[in-house]
Amino acid sequence: MLRPAAVAGMACALIAPATAQDWDCTKADDLPQQGMNWCAMRDYEAADRALNEAWPKIRARMKEVDSWQEDRLKGAEAALLKSQRAWIDYRDGQCEVEGFYARGGTLEPLIVSGCLARMTRKRTEELLLLMEEN
Repeated sequence: MLRPAAVAGMACALIAPATAQDWDCTKADDLPQQGMNWCAMRDYEAADRALNEAWPKIRARMKEVDSWQEDRLKGAEAALLKSQRAWIDYRDGQCEVEGFYARGGTLEPLIVSGCLARMTRKRTEELLLLMEEN
């Protein structure tokens, strides 16, 4: 089974780079479907980069929390990793479900990429908030 991110990525790979360079994502509503799909994928990639940039800081914070604990109480970093793995599975499954409304059509990559971007931004916010609270 293909993951939603793979579906969105494959759809964007079919777009000719020369054409993609001409698309203005600030005016995505004026673009052809292929351009909207490309812009949605770029939006997801930006959200994913932001999460990946924040991740080492968040993980370091959980290691720090563990350093304050007695050995029998440690586990903040392990819990973070467990929750992140579960969240990735949840996000991918949720976005796959949302994509079924346009399954097999040209709109599917737009829906899936939009979902991936939205959920990834939300997760980044949640993790940054968690980092501040601890």
